[in-house]
Amino acid sequence: MTRAGSRSAGLLLALLLGACAQEGDFGRPAPSAWNSLIETTGTVAAYERGTPASAFPLTDDETVLRDRAWRFLMPADGHAAFSDALANLTRARVLPPRWRHDDIPAYHNDLIAESFRSPYSRYRRLSDDAVADGRLIPIFAAVAGRVFDADGVRLRALPFSKSLDDRDVRQAAMRVAENRCLVAWVRLETSLRIARYRYALEHFLIEMPGREAASAEQALAFLEGRRGLLDPLLPPDAAVRCGLVELPVQTVLAAPVVAKY
Repeated sequence: MTRAGSRSAGLLLALLLGACAQEGDFGRPAPSAWNSLIETTGTVAAYERGTPASAFPLTDDETVLRDRAWRFLMPADGHAAFSDALANLTRARVLPPRWRHDDIPAYHNDLIAESFRSPYSRYRRLSDDAVADGRLIPIFAAVAGRVFDADGVRLRALPFSKSLDDRDVRQAAMRVAENRCLVAWVRLETSLRIARYRYALEHFLIEMPGREAASAEQALAFLEGRRGLLDPLLPPDAAVRCGLVELPVQTVLAAPVVAKY
């Protein structure tokens, strides 16, 4: 391994150890020197990968947007310290989002692996998680709307600002893209959460059927309804444009659609 490679590996290991931080509000880690280092390193790493990453300071709403995104970018099954730390580094963009496998059974497996006296507690945990997610979505969507409105002001001001140079324009464009890709990521991860909750509920019904399943189904329907609030914020293909998912092969190879009269 080269000296540079050793330094990179050492830094990643240090960040990995520090990523298991005490949680503060919104489920994010409490402010600390380690968390600041992770955020700074993530911005640099994203820039080096060609991902939109602006050096501009965050507005108040942009800060709140990132705080509110935290819950959805971290795994719902957050009991494995190592995987949770990796998820934190991914959320901070130290690691690219697409390295993670969409492990749909993980949430169910995590709940079943815990010791519990009654199946009621498993259904209740599922219901509580789904409802908590659903309650946070309207707030996140409202903040995203304010951020996008401010981005519009930023872009409209560019042609009239005579003192800006190419770097300023580039940084502004990257911040706008950065904000949109964050919302696209939350929308994607929310859909994956719903899939994980649905998988857990379907398996609970087979493993330990009970009346509690009705409440869990209602909670999941509540989350699915709130999930729709994120759809108007961005085009349907935003996750693909942001590099969060790969473009399906059939989409690339499919012949253009020709209208028939």
